[in-house]
Amino acid sequence: MLIAYLNEHQDAEEVAQLVRDAGRICVLVAGDLSDPGHCRTVVDRAVSEFGAIDVLVSNAAFQMTHQSLAEISDEEWDYTFRLNVGAYFHLVKASPHMRPGASIIGSSSVNSDMPSPTLAPYAATKAAIANLSASLAQLLGEKGIRVNSVAPGPIWTPLIPATMPAEKVQSFGDDTPLGRAGQPAELAPAYVLLASDEGSYMSGSRVAVTGGRPIL
Repeated sequence: MLIAYLNEHQDAEEVAQLVRDAGRICVLVAGDLSDPGHCRTVVDRAVSEFGAIDVLVSNAAFQMTHQSLAEISDEEWDYTFRLNVGAYFHLVKASPHMRPGASIIGSSSVNSDMPSPTLAPYAATKAAIANLSASLAQLLGEKGIRVNSVAPGPIWTPLIPATMPAEKVQSFGDDTPLGRAGQPAELAPAYVLLASDEGSYMSGSRVAVTGGRPIL
C-alpha cells in the first residue's frame, strides 16, 4: 500500500504502522497533490515499489465554509479544483499501469446532488468527480478496469472542525434521517467493496453512504 498525504506526518506514520502490523508493506509519500508533477511522482513511486497499481483511491480534498460569494477568493476557487478534481485526473492517468480487474474509486459527496450553498466550490468539485468517474468507467471498461465513486454524507473527520463554524460543528449531521453524523469506520466498507472482487461487476456506480439522504 502507498499512502499519499500532505504533511500530517504523525497520522501517516500511525496508519502505516497499523498496515505493517497486519503484515503488509506501507509506503508513505508526502506532498501536495494539487501539483500535477507530484501526482506523477506518487504514481511512479507506486509502480517502482509494487510493479503495478491494483486499486487507486482518490480522496484528497479541500473545503471551506463561506456565507457569501464575495468571501471566496480566486486563489481558493482555483486550489479547490486543482486538488479535488485535478489530483483525481492526474492520478487516474496511471491507468496504463493498471491491469484487468483493477479498481479506481473517486470520492464524491452528497453535495454533488444536494449542494450546500456555504460549500459552493467544494460541492461543484464533488459533482465533477461523480461525472468524471462515470466517464472513466466507460473509457476504461474495455481494459477491464472498474471505476466507481463513493458519495459520503456527513462523516466525522478532522476536516469538519477545521473548516466549519463551531455552531455548525455542534449540530453536524443532526439533519440526516438517521439523526447523526457517520464515523469513518462506517464509510470504509463501501470503499472495500468497490476495491474487492466482491464488486467485480460494479462500475460506473456512485455508492451513497449518507445516513438516509437520497442520491439521485
